[in-house]
Amino acid sequence: MTAPVHSANQSAAPTQRSPQADAKSGVSDFDTFIRMLTTQARYQDPLEPLDSSEYASQLAQFSMVEQQTKTNDTLTALVQQLGATDMARLSSWIGKEARAIAPAHFSGQPVTISPAPLAAADKAFIVVRDDDGEVVDRFQVPISAEPVEWTGLDDNGAARPEGLYSFAIQSYQGDELLLEEASAVYHPVTEAQIEDGEVILILDGGQAILASTVTAVRANG
Repeated sequence: MTAPVHSANQSAAPTQRSPQADAKSGVSDFDTFIRMLTTQARYQDPLEPLDSSEYASQLAQFSMVEQQTKTNDTLTALVQQLGATDMARLSSWIGKEARAIAPAHFSGQPVTISPAPLAAADKAFIVVRDDDGEVVDRFQVPISAEPVEWTGLDDNGAARPEGLYSFAIQSYQGDELLLEEASAVYHPVTEAQIEDGEVILILDGGQAILASTVTAVRANG
């Protein structure tokens, strides 16, 4: 599909004013008002001085203009501060490892899994599936929430193909499977974005997750 081409005679979109431009405009209007009021007081006719009620009205307008100028300055400062806060919040994710339930990208380095077997189980297994959902590995782990590592090596000691792998924990009591559920994995974070008010983390394999689904963060490596 080709992108639509806009003709040269189409009207241009209206230019949006920046907060800084609005603030400068407000200051300019304020200065102009002061000069007009000062000039009016200086050159008024001594025989017909400015009516006191009219003068009071102009002073009230002066106060309103002054207050509006201060408000504009405050809003501009707040916008700049919020932008800096958002950038600091995003940059704090980069280079960290976030724990979340999502497929992990394997590229030869071990993957850290955070299993959560049932307390009633007497044995537990980690099940590893590739991006097509096929089981490629299964190994027993302790009945514990302590992290375990998946080396990604096959039975011959060779590294499995690079790609996305998902992990699940199976809880057994005897030979009975009590429960199989997805296990959280630590993922390196390469990018952070804000979209519709939500922080979105981009993982090293290109996966995108919501920051709100992260259950732990640690230093990478």
